[in-house]
Amino acid sequence: MKQKAAQDEKAQLNQLSKEELVQLVIEGRKKLKELEERIVELTISLNLDSKNSSKPPSTELLKKSEKPKPTSQSEESQQKRKPGGQPGHPGNTRKGFNRVDRVSILSPSQCQHCGSAINQTAVIKTEKQQVAQLVARPIEIVEYHRQHCQCAHCGQVSAAPWDSEMIPGQDLGIKLQGLLGWLGTYAHLPYEKPQELLWELGEIEVGVGTLVTTNQRVQRGIVPSVTQLETWIQETQPDIPVDE
Repeated sequence: MKQKAAQDEKAQLNQLSKEELVQLVIEGRKKLKELEERIVELTISLNLDSKNSSKPPSTELLKKSEKPKPTSQSEESQQKRKPGGQPGHPGNTRKGFNRVDRVSILSPSQCQHCGSAINQTAVIKTEKQQVAQLVARPIEIVEYHRQHCQCAHCGQVSAAPWDSEMIPGQDLGIKLQGLLGWLGTYAHLPYEKPQELLWELGEIEVGVGTLVTTNQRVQRGIVPSVTQLETWIQETQPDIPVDE
């Protein structure tokens, strides 16, 4: 049955013109390239976990094996401990984020006891606390004005280089494209979700075609790095399979 189907397909191909055969080859190569990119994407996603990426440990529940039964009473008590610091353990909470983007000064306008107005210059103590906040519009629209200037010495015209955070001819900045690529390839979100996110963060509308092109561009961009990493593993640690 399969042999007859192959013969019929061969007969159909023999009836095609040279141009039609060339078109089939081009389409086949395009499809093969798409499948190769998809394989790379899935391989990267499968190899990522909470130890080598920002993937939360909760996504690895299906991969975790059952914990061995405690062999002693002390081990059993250790497994029953609640997460976090234990009673009597000194605190070691991280303070701050190693940077400050904006300072907000909070001054009392009236006395909490008698209601009188307070002179804001009479500060006797200041408490500080750093908080990571989500600003109103994390995405800003930047209009670049690239100037072309004429040299007073030779008369030639020179143009300023484009900003390194953008790509000429593309509407989305490099960092925003990276975020969308992460959401599409790693987080596997459907296209409507990034569209909603872009609207909430910056009130901008982006078509599905733009998201598809962005994901493909990001995938092509990481292929050389993945290949380089695989080569390094094979050369330095030949006993470790690459797919691990």
